[in-house]
Amino acid sequence: MTGVRPYTAPPRSTFWQKLGPGGLASFLLASAGTLLLLGLPVGWRLRRVLREAEGEPLAPADLILVLGRRLQDDRPTAVFQARLAHAAALWRRGLAPRILVAGGVTGRASRSEAAAGRDWLLAEGVPAGALLVEDQSQHTLENLFHVRDTLLTEGWGDLLLVSDGLHLARAGALAAGLGLRVRRSPAPDCPPFRGSLAWYRRAALEAFLLHWYHTGLAYSRLIGSRRQLERVT
Repeated sequence: MTGVRPYTAPPRSTFWQKLGPGGLASFLLASAGTLLLLGLPVGWRLRRVLREAEGEPLAPADLILVLGRRLQDDRPTAVFQARLAHAAALWRRGLAPRILVAGGVTGRASRSEAAAGRDWLLAEGVPAGALLVEDQSQHTLENLFHVRDTLLTEGWGDLLLVSDGLHLARAGALAAGLGLRVRRSPAPDCPPFRGSLAWYRRAALEAFLLHWYHTGLAYSRLIGSRRQLERVT
C-alpha cells in the first residue's frame, strides 16, 4: 500500500468524476472490446448477471448491507424502498443484528442516500440501535470500499448484501475483489419487473458494467498500476 487514501469521488459527482484513475481508459477498452467482438463479452457476462440474480442460500451474518440508490425529491425511490424493505425482513428473521445503509449525496439531493434509507427503516420500526450508515460513497464500488473499513474496524466478517437481483453479479464481483465475504440476497419486489423491456435493458447494462469492471481490473494489473488496484482490491 502507498499510504495515500485511494481516490473517492466528491459529493454529487458527474459520470466523469466517478471514473477515478484509469477509469476512462478501462471504459474505452471495454467499449472497444464490445464493438470489435460483436458484443460477445457482454453476452458472456449477461449469462452471469441472469444466473446470479436469484441470489444465494442465506446464512447468519454480522451485518446486512443495503446498497444505496439515487434519491428522488430527497426520498427513496421504489427500487431503494424495495431494497430497504427486504433488508428489514432479513433483520426481523434474525439473520443479522444490524443493518448498514450505504450511499452518499448524489444527483440533486440535499441529503445522503444513507440518511434517507435510515429514516425509512426507522419509520418501519427498525430501532436506531440496529442501524448504521455509510454516507460518503458515490457508487457501488465506493459503497463496498467504505463498508470494508467498517468491517475491519469492528472485527466483523460475514455480510448479507441486499440489492435488486440484476445488480447482484456486479456487486458480488466488486465485493470479491475487495476480499469481502458476502452472501447476496435479491429484493423480490424491485422494479423493473422480470420479463419487462426495462428489465432486459437493465440486464444488458449490468452485463456491460460487469465487463467494464473485469476489463479495468485486467488493465490495471497489466500496467502494474498500484494506484488503480488499491481502489478495487
